Amino acid sequence: MPDGAPHTAPVFGFDNSYARDLPGTFVAWRAARVAAPRLLKLNRALAEELGLEAGALDGALGAEVFSGNLAPADAEPLAQAYAGHQFGGFSPQLGDGRALLLGEVIDREGRRRDIALKGSGQTPFSRRGDGKAAIGPVLREYLIGEAMHALGIPTTRALAAVATGEQILRDTGLPGAVLTRVAASHIRVGTFQFFATRGDTDNLRKLTNYTLARHYPGLAGAASPALALLAAVTEAQARLIADWMAVGFIHGVMNTDNMTLSGETIDYGPCAFMDAYAPGTVFSSIDHQGRYAYGNQPGIAQWNLARLAEALLPLVDAQEDRAVERATEVLMAYAPAYDAAWLARMRAKLGLSTAEEGDRDLALGLLSVMEAEKADWTLTFRRLSQVLRGDASALRLQFGNPGAIDGWLEDWKRRLAREGGAAEARAAAMDRVNPLVIPRNHKVEDAIRAAVWEADLAPFEALLDQITRPFDEAPGRDAFALPPPQSFTDSFRTFCGT
Repeated sequence: MPDGAPHTAPVFGFDNSYARDLPGTFVAWRAARVAAPRLLKLNRALAEELGLEAGALDGALGAEVFSGNLAPADAEPLAQAYAGHQFGGFSPQLGDGRALLLGEVIDREGRRRDIALKGSGQTPFSRRGDGKAAIGPVLREYLIGEAMHALGIPTTRALAAVATGEQILRDTGLPGAVLTRVAASHIRVGTFQFFATRGDTDNLRKLTNYTLARHYPGLAGAASPALALLAAVTEAQARLIADWMAVGFIHGVMNTDNMTLSGETIDYGPCAFMDAYAPGTVFSSIDHQGRYAYGNQPGIAQWNLARLAEALLPLVDAQEDRAVERATEVLMAYAPAYDAAWLARMRAKLGLSTAEEGDRDLALGLLSVMEAEKADWTLTFRRLSQVLRGDASALRLQFGNPGAIDGWLEDWKRRLAREGGAAEARAAAMDRVNPLVIPRNHKVEDAIRAAVWEADLAPFEALLDQITRPFDEAPGRDAFALPPPQSFTDSFRTFCGT
């Protein structure tokens, strides 16, 4: 189709159960038209996975569709309602202030997936915001989501990024963009809070049953659907946060409206990856008190789950005291579930395939030395496998005092000896769980800067190629694997992009 020719709205094969089954939980809406949409990136592999025609969408038609100018013929665009605790303070109405759910598709593996626009203009939930997004935050979300997916961590993903041809006013004028996001669903803790705080028990019950059927269908016949849902989400979030901690990921804004019931990571705003291990690491420009620091994430997840439990209380028992007691009993499972998930990931990172009583202390002993010596999180774990191959030099270089790790190494080697097994097989297994390349903050910033100020996507493409192969050891990867200078890290801040 030549440029400038009218486009026919494609059919995505949407089956829009949220719109069909949950009236009263959203507002039907349309995206704002944009001036000159241009497709920056189509995730062709994801498009094919969703059953879409990647070839047809990778060009002018895709720019029109993924900017919001041209809705798929079977779309039912809507802005979802939700509330949320933001940095501990409750907002009874938030909602999709700059996002629209276009609809749901059943992908090639039979999974129901949301397709949504982010940055598509004002909605009734915008709260004086412009509803738009800039290229920088859009490309950040694209990169981090794809990196998390490659690392095997449940996550929303970017299907497309489109430049709008507009200038978005933030601290300065920035080129505008729209992200198309794919998720198992966009149901959040805040979605439940929205109806609970209004005393809307009918919609709360409908939402609970819908969420169980969509994400935990094996529990749909539970005697108490609310408690069954709370238990399932508690387990899913325990595993997810353990995943984050294992790779040094810092979400940056763990508000209850940013915690999904599906157990996927969502909303990559002021997120970042930790370089030198320090539990108090914070990069978000708006997290002035360190509420969402790396080391606080497990506890914040439990706090968020308690807010979900509060929202579900009317469905648990008519007697509030009994409801609180029953919900609290379910929540008590979070800490042991998280601890077990974290220890399992640490055993894998240390090359352990069996369990011993002292494994937690062994892992914590390494973290203690890493913190004291400001060792890089990612490369310390990655270089452990080289010790098994007979060379400890790369590992020892991660520590300010290279000899500081020697005592711990002896403890580790004794633990491995008790387990037995071939060194190379163990080293190879460690390299499959300890990444070499993550989205280093300075590389992400370089890619964003080039795209925003020079209209150059080459650094973005190069970084995307690297982070989607996180475990591969190959020549020429040092530029992407090495941490930035400490001077960069000391001054680096991330922003939510709204």
